[in-house]
Amino acid sequence: MSHPCARREQWTSRSDWVFDGRAMDEKPKPAAALFGDRDRIESVYAQGRREIIAGITRLYPEWIDAGNFDRMAGELREIEVIFATWGMPALTPAQLDRLPALKAVFYAAGSVRPFAGPLLERGIIVVSAWQANAIPVAEFTLAQILLAAKGYFRNSREFRSPADFRTAFRGHGNFGETVSILGAGAIGRKLIYLLHPFHLRLLVFDPFLPAGAAAELKVECVSLERTFAEGYVVTNHLANVPETVGMLHCGLFESMRQDATFINTGRGATVDEAGMIEALGRRPDITALLDVTQGEPPAEGSPLYALPNVHLSTHIAGSIQQERVRMADYCIQDFRAWARGEPMRYAVSMEMMKTMA
Repeated sequence: MSHPCARREQWTSRSDWVFDGRAMDEKPKPAAALFGDRDRIESVYAQGRREIIAGITRLYPEWIDAGNFDRMAGELREIEVIFATWGMPALTPAQLDRLPALKAVFYAAGSVRPFAGPLLERGIIVVSAWQANAIPVAEFTLAQILLAAKGYFRNSREFRSPADFRTAFRGHGNFGETVSILGAGAIGRKLIYLLHPFHLRLLVFDPFLPAGAAAELKVECVSLERTFAEGYVVTNHLANVPETVGMLHCGLFESMRQDATFINTGRGATVDEAGMIEALGRRPDITALLDVTQGEPPAEGSPLYALPNVHLSTHIAGSIQQERVRMADYCIQDFRAWARGEPMRYAVSMEMMKTMA
C-alpha cells in the first residue's frame, strides 16, 4: 500500500528540511515508518494525522507488519522513528539489528507489554498512548456504573410485559452508594476523577498503589475481599500481570452484596472465569457486565451466552472509530517534544512495565 501523503520522493529527498513550520537547515527531518495492521493504521492515523506525520518526518511510503518486515528491512536502515498501533510486531533481536538507526517508537494504542521490553533494553524510547485509550474506557465504565446502581440492566431484562411495569427490579440509585474500583492505574484513576462529582463512597483495591495516594485520589484503600463484600458496583481495572491472573475467584463473586453488579472492562485473564460462571449461576440476583472475557469471543456454547444475568459486549470500551485518532494525537504530541529535546509525557520505562496492563 502506498500512502498518498507519503510519496516515494518524500522518502528519498533531504532538501526540504522543515519541521513544525520552522526551518531546520541544521537538522533533517527524521526518517519514519508506520508499523501495524493496515486497517488499524488507516483508522488510527486518520482525519489528517498521517498527513501530519508525513509533513514532520520523511515517511516511508509502505506500512510494515510482521508479515512484510523481512522483505522491507533492507530499505529501513535509516528509520529513526516508528509510528505504530495495534499489530506492531514484536521485533526479535535479529530484526532490531536491521534497524540500526531506530531511536523511538510512538505506539498509538494501549499496552506495549508484547513488544516493548527488547526495545527498552537497547535504549530505544517507547511512547504509548495508553492515557488516551484510558479516556473512553473510563467514560464507558462511568456510564455502566451509574446505570447499574439504578438497576437498569436487571430492570430492562425483567420488563417484558405491562404486568412487569411495577414489579421489575429497581436498584438503590447512586446517591450515597458504594462503588469498588479494582486497580488505580491510568483507567482506574481517570474513572475515579469522573466519579468525584457524584455522591458516592469509593473503595479501591490496588496492590501497586503508592502509600499516601488514597488521600490524593479521595478514596478508601481496602482489601480485595472488602471491595467485593461492600461494593454495590465492583469494576475491574487490574493490570494483567502474573500476580493478578485468576485473582478474581468464585468466593469473591459469592460474597457480593444482594443485587450487586460486576463490571469488567479490564482484562479477562484476571478473572477465574469458571468460578465466576459458577457464582453467577447460583446468584441470579447479581449482574455481570463483561466487555472482556478470558477468550475473545467466548467459545461457542459458553454459559456466558446463556446466563440471563450476564451482559456481553464486544470489547468496545476502548477507543473505537473516531476515538482512535486521539491516540495518534498523543503520539504526535510526544514526537514533537522528542524532536525538540523536551520531556515527553507518555514515555514508558522498564519499571512502569512491571505494573502496566
